[in-house]
Amino acid sequence: MSEPASILIDWGTTNFRAWLVAGGGGAVLDRREAPRGIMQVEPGGFPAALDEQVGAWRVAHPGVPVLMSGMVGSKQGWAEAPYASCPTGIDELARAVMPVPGEDGIHIVPGICYEAPDGRHDVMRGEEVQIFGSLAEGEEGRQVFCLPGTHSKWAAVEEGRVVWFATAMTGEVWSVMSEHSILGRLMEGGSLDDMDAFQQGFMLSEMPGGLLNHLFAVRAEGLFGEFAPSGLRSYLSGILIGHEARAMLPIARPAGQVTLIGRPDITDLYSSIITSLETATVSIPVAISTLHGLTHIREAMKNG
Repeated sequence: MSEPASILIDWGTTNFRAWLVAGGGGAVLDRREAPRGIMQVEPGGFPAALDEQVGAWRVAHPGVPVLMSGMVGSKQGWAEAPYASCPTGIDELARAVMPVPGEDGIHIVPGICYEAPDGRHDVMRGEEVQIFGSLAEGEEGRQVFCLPGTHSKWAAVEEGRVVWFATAMTGEVWSVMSEHSILGRLMEGGSLDDMDAFQQGFMLSEMPGGLLNHLFAVRAEGLFGEFAPSGLRSYLSGILIGHEARAMLPIARPAGQVTLIGRPDITDLYSSIITSLETATVSIPVAISTLHGLTHIREAMKNG
């Protein structure tokens, strides 16, 4: 008898991604993606939202197990899954997977929390799955990951366990500054394709003055016509990502390359800055890393 299929889901703040995978080798039988993140689900509406997206799969495969990760396990999600403590590996994460109360065969991956030596805390939900799905097999030593986004994550893995991570609110600050501050009044267009402006923003991040002073340079340089209105978003992005990378790389201490996980348009920007700081990079699409990570956790649950 063939091994039963599974449904693997990445349910974030804004997006829903799902894969129907076969047992055994885990071949993808079908996939689905929709802008149906947890913020688009009304209170108490998660069972209906799940059925809306993958109900046909569950009918075709009665009793199929469902494994979910991401913000679906947060306070604002379907059910809050307590964080696993860092350092943690895939086996510890698999043991901490939580059944959804009142639902048969539906489980949530918990996420990870980290307490720094000075007592500060940090958390991630969903990114840990992407990290475990991107580990280089057979590679010894320290592996460092950067997951750019609204809240960028930097993480270090040693011997298959996440031993450190930190969050930078780079994407959110860029959005707030662009849309809700005086800086955005001079901006035109929403693209980040002015690489000259981006690189000049990166170079400014090395200059004296600090981030708060450098942010105002976006307005001042715009007023004096140093950049076209269509290039100011790129200039701001270069400043913010430059400050992020310069702050995080010394803490992350990559022994070799930094693995970037995310959308190609964003990882390309990060790669250009990190390589400028004399560290090599490799990029992995977020969907691939998520699918691989959920598959590994599913297998660890069976073996544990």
